[in-house]
Amino acid sequence: MTTLRMREALRDAMAEEMRRDEAVFVMGEDVGVFQGAFKVTEGLLEEFGERRVRDTPISENTIVGAGVGAAIGGLRPVVELMTVNFALLALDQIVNHAAAIGQARVPLVVRMPGGGGHQLGPTHSHSFEALFLQVPGLLVACPSTPADGKALLKAAIRDDNPVVFIEHESLYGTRGEVPDDGAAEPLSFGEAAVRREGGDVTIVGLLKMAHVAEGAARALSHEHGVEAEVIDPRTLRPLDLDTILESVRKTNRAVVVEEGWPHGGVGANLATLITEQAFDHLDAPVQRVTGADVHMPYARRLEQAAIPHEEHVVQAALAALEGSL
Repeated sequence: MTTLRMREALRDAMAEEMRRDEAVFVMGEDVGVFQGAFKVTEGLLEEFGERRVRDTPISENTIVGAGVGAAIGGLRPVVELMTVNFALLALDQIVNHAAAIGQARVPLVVRMPGGGGHQLGPTHSHSFEALFLQVPGLLVACPSTPADGKALLKAAIRDDNPVVFIEHESLYGTRGEVPDDGAAEPLSFGEAAVRREGGDVTIVGLLKMAHVAEGAARALSHEHGVEAEVIDPRTLRPLDLDTILESVRKTNRAVVVEEGWPHGGVGANLATLITEQAFDHLDAPVQRVTGADVHMPYARRLEQAAIPHEEHVVQAALAALEGSL
């Protein structure tokens, strides 16, 4: 094992898969000479050259469209979009082509960072996981740790289906233990992780909110004597609902945490699924913690006010436990 930042783990995943398979190549804005807007593609141009690490014009629809064509033609492109917001410019290619092409294989990965916390304003900081979650034919990955980022990206590159691979901007610098080069095995999509075991309440959080959920669980334990179980879905399509339901049937209470908007979001979907399939086990309504129902502010204090924090998760968990403490 070695300790890597998230950006380094993602880079290593791409490098290892490019060494393994000549059909894998990387393309996007500033992925080559500049080594990526968040330095995730650092060193790839030097090792693999311009044929397999391609800087593109600023045209997301064109970049993803070229990736769809290359994938249908037998290659395995990894397309980087600078932020998830810019994917809106390529929705036609992602939704109407990559996901709906029919019988052809489309082994395409579209990597994109999102989430707030860096004062990048509303056009660079949103969380659109729910947007892609709705689309049949897409796989959706949301890793929260360097080890999962590497293993899931390797799995995404090898998969014959189009994958939307969402990374959180605030997690690129986080460190974690990752298997050494060549030792990391791909992680199967649809396998959630139990980050912390507990018997009083289930907290489900994805991307950065998985870390927020763990922090809230520690606070609940130290300050209130409540032992929360924390589930990180890791992928939203396919979703490991069985692991979530198993936890809820044990704790009888659930809190879902996401950074996205409250209406029609990932949390709304999970809350519905839990209520539908574990209703008889629930002792309280499913609590949801979401980002504010606003476009992401630029000002630091306003931006932080629009993002869920540990205290919000603690309050939601205590609300679910009200009357039982």
